[in-house]
Amino acid sequence: MKVLKCDLCDETAQGETFEDWMKALRPHYMEAHADVMSSHNKEDGMKWMLDNKARFDAA
Repeated sequence: MKVLKCDLCDETAQGETFEDWMKALRPHYMEAHADVMSSHNKEDGMKWMLDNKARFDAA
């Protein structure tokens, strides 16, 4: 089980897989960072996912 912080604040979430971790963080992102989430276009969103996957894999 990996525990990582949100890339925008100190909130943490845990997951066995990257997908589990993202599911655990989704409610936090939608509530605390809705402005950032809604401002991403598709290309930005893909880069953000790849960056977070790299962070998860490195942990």
